[in-house]
Amino acid sequence: MEFSEILNIGLMQGFAGLSLFSVLLLMGLGLAIIFGQMGVINMAHGEFMTIGAYTIYMLSTLVETNAPNLMPYYFPVAIVVAFFLSFVAGWIVEWALIRHLYKRPLDTLLATWGLSLGIQQIFRSAIGPKEVSPTLPDWLMGSWSPSPGLDIPINGLFVLGLTALVTGAVLLALYKSRWGLRVRATVSNRVMANAAGINTRKSDRLTFAIGCGVAGVAGAAFTTIGSTGPTSGSLYIVDAFLVVTFGGAASLLGTVASAFGIAQTQSIAEFFITGSMAKVLTLSLIVAILMIRPQGLFATKVRR
Repeated sequence: MEFSEILNIGLMQGFAGLSLFSVLLLMGLGLAIIFGQMGVINMAHGEFMTIGAYTIYMLSTLVETNAPNLMPYYFPVAIVVAFFLSFVAGWIVEWALIRHLYKRPLDTLLATWGLSLGIQQIFRSAIGPKEVSPTLPDWLMGSWSPSPGLDIPINGLFVLGLTALVTGAVLLALYKSRWGLRVRATVSNRVMANAAGINTRKSDRLTFAIGCGVAGVAGAAFTTIGSTGPTSGSLYIVDAFLVVTFGGAASLLGTVASAFGIAQTQSIAEFFITGSMAKVLTLSLIVAILMIRPQGLFATKVRR
């Protein structure tokens, strides 16, 4: 095997890791926002991702059946709808369940785990147990070949661009908007934020809903690289928590860095060893680093 072939294979494997990085980052962003501000362990976060994925599938089916001439244009609109539906679902869950369990992290873990199982059963009953895939627009199909022997999927490029857009929007909102100011004040010192007139309960609800909305966008991105089933989101929840823990809770920069490191390590390792052994290798490296640096890669200084 020539060096150019090895290089092309390595580049394509690395790009496959970028696709996984995109989904992990979008999932991790939502969790970092929720866990960083409220200390809520949301085991149902993967189901909000599945809501976004099923939204893409159902809108794809609806447009293909009733207005096939709109197929090239439906996908960007469907992503916005996926965010909105996941946002509304998160708002309702926070109001009905999460707000009663603040400062009780183990209770939130058990409650959201039960919620996760319940939502999965709703998916099975309403949509079916089989995995489904949307019909993607033609402009998302095919690949880009910058050089002979190197094929980069266009859907992967789109997912990468979408991830960069969402990450930039979250960072901009967190550091340049009134909502972001309230979130950072609450994370720094919740008691003082209340004393300064910030409605932390309202801020918590909006933050939880936005985190769930970002998970919905992750589900939309996921449909371009995999099929969707009732348990699709739960398959990513452990990796998403690893991203947040490894990067440092409440650190968005740490979330980006850890998502990239985990995805690339796993993707490149899978080229040399089996998928399960690559997973073991990735987890072993994370455990070893966390033993040396238990606060994560980028620890945030927080007053308590």
